[in-house]
Amino acid sequence: MSDDEKAVTIPAQADGPKAEGATLTKGAAPGEVLLKVTGLQKHFPIKKGLLQRQVGAVHAVDGIDFEVRSGETLGVVGESGCGKSTMGRLITRLLEPTGGKVEFQGKDITHLGVNGMRPLRRDVQMIFQDPYSSLNPRHTIGTIVGAPFKLQGVEPEGGIKKEVQRLLSVVGLNPEHYNRYPHEFSGGQRQRIGIARALALNPKLVVADEPVSALDVSIQAQVVNLLDDLQQELGLTYVIIAHDLSVVRHVSDRIAVMYLGKIVELADRDLLYKSPMHPYTKALMSAVPIPDPRRKNAKSERILLKGDVPSPISPPSGCRFHTRCWKATQICKTTEPVLVELRTGQQVACHHPENFEDQAPQDTVLLTAAKEAAELVADEVLAESAETSAALAAEAASESVAAAEPTEVEAAEVVEPAEVAKAEVVAPAEVQAAEVVEPAEVAKAEVVAPAEVQAAEVVEPAEVAKAESAEVADVPETEGQESTDK
Repeated sequence: MSDDEKAVTIPAQADGPKAEGATLTKGAAPGEVLLKVTGLQKHFPIKKGLLQRQVGAVHAVDGIDFEVRSGETLGVVGESGCGKSTMGRLITRLLEPTGGKVEFQGKDITHLGVNGMRPLRRDVQMIFQDPYSSLNPRHTIGTIVGAPFKLQGVEPEGGIKKEVQRLLSVVGLNPEHYNRYPHEFSGGQRQRIGIARALALNPKLVVADEPVSALDVSIQAQVVNLLDDLQQELGLTYVIIAHDLSVVRHVSDRIAVMYLGKIVELADRDLLYKSPMHPYTKALMSAVPIPDPRRKNAKSERILLKGDVPSPISPPSGCRFHTRCWKATQICKTTEPVLVELRTGQQVACHHPENFEDQAPQDTVLLTAAKEAAELVADEVLAESAETSAALAAEAASESVAAAEPTEVEAAEVVEPAEVAKAEVVAPAEVQAAEVVEPAEVAKAEVVAPAEVQAAEVVEPAEVAKAESAEVADVPETEGQESTDK
């Protein structure tokens, strides 16, 4: 692709007459939640008999939760039949959900009808998986790519034909192909036509279902780079469904791994490829070939999974991967794990995750299916997994102990000031009580002493008077004696 083609941007179209009641959503700021999915389900009924009674259901999507922020790319990977394409059709409302909730820019679009969804079609578009069945063979390319403008009542500057020719040049096709029919193009060229049609109305969210699976390697790189350039220039948000893990790693910011209608792991791109937590994710990553000639004679660490994917008509109880997992125990068979964030930026639904401490360490007895699955896994992989889990468990235990010790020290520090404050509160109270008691005793003593002094003063005059009377009595006796002597 030439630099001129990369530099082409898609300007905003001039709005034509809108249908009555049509309201267009406002653009979301980068980083804000653009799409939020909660408990999304889709069960296709199975009907039999003359009366077409329902006898079962295919659980294509069975309760998934995720968010897509404005300006980011969410990659979705998984085996064939796990519900990726159905999930893409549900969030674009091409299928009616059985349960759950889909919110686009804060607005609930789960059960909007055709008229309610028409204004939102400008903001949510889809690139379909099969470029042969997604294009009408009776229409020319100009009619196919120009259909969104007519349906939405938008008249671009310069006319629809000029805008369609410019879109064809943006995706790497010759503008002169305007009047050709789909059967005159190869599979890769048809996929480019589908991309041009999806980008015609400047959507905010593009759901791309296997956009490069029908292309050869050289064309794949051009289309992937085209999607990246358009995202940077127009601020697009992508949900890309793919099987090629290398392509997903190149274009995605976050990656969701699906298995049998469930999201088993949702993590940032680098974290997922560096240290996958779910055993199924680890098995997928082991299947990615490493283009390194030095590893030609190295022993393969490919993890082979036992058996086939169970039927979505009657999915297994508990964890749906326990029939093929080499770490499955009884709790995996009975209790379904919840998608929780075990590490910042990494959510996983597993009782015995890889590269992390065991979430159910009390359950150590492997199921028979797990023992059979472990026979297909290299001993080096099993030993490495056990060592990693043990090391992480020990590290987590040491961190918990280290986190508990400062808590005790802080508690002691909190208690000691409290005791000191209590002592300080008690001491002044005792001092005040002593000060209150002592003045009382002093006052009492002062009251008692004057009474004793007064009593002494009262007693002493009486004694003095008595003594004086005794002396007076003695004097006459003496005088009488003296007169007798005389």
